[in-house]
Amino acid sequence: MCDQHSTIHHHEHVDHEEHNHSEHNHNENYDWQEYFPAIISGLLLLLGILLDNLNVSFFNSELRFIGYLIAYLPVGFPVLKSAFNSIKRGDIFNEFFLMGLATVGAFGIGEYPEGVAVMLFYTIGELFQGAAVKRAKGSIKALLDVRPDKVSVKRDGEIVIANPAKVSIGEIIQVKAGEKVALDGIQMTEFATYNTAALTGESMPENKQKGEIILAGMINLETLSEIQVNTTFKDTKLSKILEMVQNATARKSQTQLFISKFAKIYTPIVFALAVLITLLPYFFVENYLFQDWLYRALVFLVISCPCALVVSIPLGYFGGIGAASQHGILFKGANFLDVMTKVNAVVMDKTGTLTKGNFKVQRVEIFGLEQRNVLEMVALLESKSSHPVAKTIVDYVKPTLSESNLKDFKEISGHGLIGKIADDEVMAGNLKLLKKYQISYPIALDNIEETIVAITYNKVFVGYILIADEIKADAKDTIANLQKLNIKTVMLSGDKKVVVTKVAKTLNITDAFAELLPEDKVQQLQSLKDQHFTVAFVGDGINDAPVIALSDVGIAMGGLGSDAAIETADVVIQNDQPSKIVTAIHIAKATKMIVWQNISLAFGVKVLVLILGAGGLANMWEAVFADVGVALLAILNAVRIQRMKF
Repeated sequence: MCDQHSTIHHHEHVDHEEHNHSEHNHNENYDWQEYFPAIISGLLLLLGILLDNLNVSFFNSELRFIGYLIAYLPVGFPVLKSAFNSIKRGDIFNEFFLMGLATVGAFGIGEYPEGVAVMLFYTIGELFQGAAVKRAKGSIKALLDVRPDKVSVKRDGEIVIANPAKVSIGEIIQVKAGEKVALDGIQMTEFATYNTAALTGESMPENKQKGEIILAGMINLETLSEIQVNTTFKDTKLSKILEMVQNATARKSQTQLFISKFAKIYTPIVFALAVLITLLPYFFVENYLFQDWLYRALVFLVISCPCALVVSIPLGYFGGIGAASQHGILFKGANFLDVMTKVNAVVMDKTGTLTKGNFKVQRVEIFGLEQRNVLEMVALLESKSSHPVAKTIVDYVKPTLSESNLKDFKEISGHGLIGKIADDEVMAGNLKLLKKYQISYPIALDNIEETIVAITYNKVFVGYILIADEIKADAKDTIANLQKLNIKTVMLSGDKKVVVTKVAKTLNITDAFAELLPEDKVQQLQSLKDQHFTVAFVGDGINDAPVIALSDVGIAMGGLGSDAAIETADVVIQNDQPSKIVTAIHIAKATKMIVWQNISLAFGVKVLVLILGAGGLANMWEAVFADVGVALLAILNAVRIQRMKF
């Protein structure tokens, strides 16, 4: 029941190009034939015990041995084979070796029913473990089911059914009401409503307007929708999510690593103690009977098998990862669940994290030049940036200038954009950009509470665009809940001080820093780490990637977030809700609690029964029930996290 290499670790590899999800799911389904060995062995064991109790004359010693051996082989042979293969690889002292030695020893001293029972319950435990792992993986595997195998593509005026992997960027796909979106793209239909639960964990439908981003995995709820594909199948956000989650179990927590190391030391010690229990009493006990002490040693071996630990701990972490994914939170490894429990400072970016990043142009002021011409040039610059402000300006202006008109484009991180259009230099960015190039501007702009995009033409200030952002609905509650957990909250932003101060005051954040460049954010975060804080940084932009990488736990907003931030992050929040930070902390703490409950249960029961076994007060039946019983309790406790409310 402890074969973690075959049942706990997640070996699937998603071949986005060639295989569909059904092929992968097929390998994970439990075949009813797997229960055959345990059923046959159990029936034969019951028959043998019945014949023993009835003292049937024909059930003599030779036939009795053969009968119990036949009952033993269906469940015992696979374990003995695993033990043999492990020994060939040089891995001698493991659970297969302990179980094999204990049961073969039981047959050697004539305790046939006990030998069969040990292997039978071992196999039953493994079947329970398999079912538990399957359940823990359920919410993650559900993601595979939301990737359609076929997609309707408009080609040459006709609708063609194609494999999503064969659809090119720029093509138009049609999604009927009730169908799942197969590829990321841009909404071409004026209006549509989508169920986003597979990506975000939220059941509330989302309304999408023309020009908005649609992601693979969303379900079109009402009308026929057309989407222009902007990402290949293997690069869709959903495919990346699957890859992240499937790779998550490869990153072990410190507790798992400790238990793995512990088992390697523990098992040889247990074997040595079993040898001593068998032989040492010869020198101290008057009526020493080798068979009696060997039986005690075998009981000791059965009890000492570290199944409950080896199985339940990784299963507990997998359950935590699964529970988080149900809430639209993706942990990239069990180790980050551990670190999340220690976080005592959460540092957040402003735009896209605490605010919606859904900007709207409030006012445009252009001086001395034709407004439309200036806006066209600014929009052409902004079309080269992935920042939410840039997208807002492009959507507002709807530029007609060709990209070929733009030369020497440059993005200055934390400042803005510069480029040449028809040999004239145009700049668009924050006021720091103007200060950097010593361009004068009206001092009154420093006190405006909206986000400002200043515009220069050939190094002369010619106007500005005012853009307003909205604070996310759950941002204030998030800060309050973090503070209730005694977690320090800090906001870092590249925006100007008057805007940042207003947001910080609204959200009751005492530590807020404005007008920061990416390197300034790194410095602020390092300062917290120097004060021995365990820091989680939450951000969404490409500028946040360095800070995310430096933090103890990097959290990216996955909906609006840049690919760089998502790739660098340790945790991804799919629906962009800051309240999920608190949920992630609660899930991490619940996972840690369950893991340590299992460790305490396993050690406590085993130490008690080991002492009883060594003293001859526990027989093989009690040993096997103690071992399997503890393992099953640990497994049931581990999967409990899937039903918890967060």
